[in-house]
Amino acid sequence: MHKNIRKYSDSDLENLLDAWENASKLAHPFLTNDLLVTTRKNIPIALLPKADTWVYVHEGIVVGFISLIGNEIAALFVQPKFHGIGAGRALVDKARELHDELEVEVFEINSIGLQFYLKCGFVAFLEKNHEITNKKVLRMKITANKLINRTENTSVQN
Repeated sequence: MHKNIRKYSDSDLENLLDAWENASKLAHPFLTNDLLVTTRKNIPIALLPKADTWVYVHEGIVVGFISLIGNEIAALFVQPKFHGIGAGRALVDKARELHDELEVEVFEINSIGLQFYLKCGFVAFLEKNHEITNKKVLRMKITANKLINRTENTSVQN
């Protein structure tokens, strides 16, 4: 296990929410302020109680987290000023230790998230519309051995 990763605890909440908010504003500039405020309030109520959440700690401070619901990455956010230190990759690696296959949904116009998941080896296999924002979302997955059936999963399907 990566030395900077540990299980989430309630005392991490404010740092986790700050990482979520700052990364969301950078990666999702199309989200309204009302939606950001509502989502921030809902994370501790709707996401964290049902998710397996791990945090990335840098110099004693939580700077990123991953929340898994089953094999789905429900949330993965790193404070923007800590992008590039390997926190996101380490959190994905932790999730891969726990699950043979992972799935995630990412906004197609979120170039930061999309490029990150592609670099990690995820492949898009489904495209759909996000009802709240009316933006295109890609569903992506990665398998334990990264060898995904090419005939089925290399192209985005409608």
